[in-house]
Amino acid sequence: MKRILTEGHRGYAAKYPENTMIGFDAALALPLDAIEFDIWLTKDKVPVLIHDGNCLRTCGVDVHVRDLTLEEVKKLEAAYTQKFGDTYVGQGVTIPTFEELLILCKNKRPDIILGVEIKEYTEECVDLAIELLKKYGFYEDCFFYAFHCDTLKYLKKLGATGVMGYPDFKMKKFDDETYDYYDHLGLALAIVKSEIYPIYEGKNLPIHIYCADTEADARLCIEKDPLLITANDPIPLLTVMGRL
Repeated sequence: MKRILTEGHRGYAAKYPENTMIGFDAALALPLDAIEFDIWLTKDKVPVLIHDGNCLRTCGVDVHVRDLTLEEVKKLEAAYTQKFGDTYVGQGVTIPTFEELLILCKNKRPDIILGVEIKEYTEECVDLAIELLKKYGFYEDCFFYAFHCDTLKYLKKLGATGVMGYPDFKMKKFDDETYDYYDHLGLALAIVKSEIYPIYEGKNLPIHIYCADTEADARLCIEKDPLLITANDPIPLLTVMGRL
């Protein structure tokens, strides 16, 4: 059986605020093959890492990063108190720039594969992300993810490899040609467990499964022999795989 790649979802999201440097640093300390994160642009066009775009859930402030300059974004505390209470309050946890993560990876794990989720569905966001990936030497081996068909098509137009989309009913602006632009297919664990899984297995694309956070779910995913398995808590997955 081929080696299945393991990926930390939004860093190490089970134990640390998602898409933050403290979480990424913890994920990079584990024997993971990849880490995943989400990119938006600030008002002054700096790529930053946050899932929702709106800062309410993780920072407690109802504002979108695209309406803030980087200086203003950095004043927010990304402690994610809805999930972690006061555990990370006052520890300087902020929304990181993409470049901050790339510097960390270059210094700590230059071998890491990056799962680049494009959330700002613009060519500008793609261009800026690729520019930084090339600057730090991660472009050739990274994966690109998006729930937006035109974004996938633009990535392929630029010659990107490792481009991954999702099932048709999850995609924005899906059309009959969209699957032709996929290098990989991302499937949620709920789909893998459902009666519709064979439909997507039949696409004959390498599959990424997300998120396997228990040993039982990890075993189920491994049985499907995917290319990659993502986890919010990588420990059960790595344990089952014998990689700890």
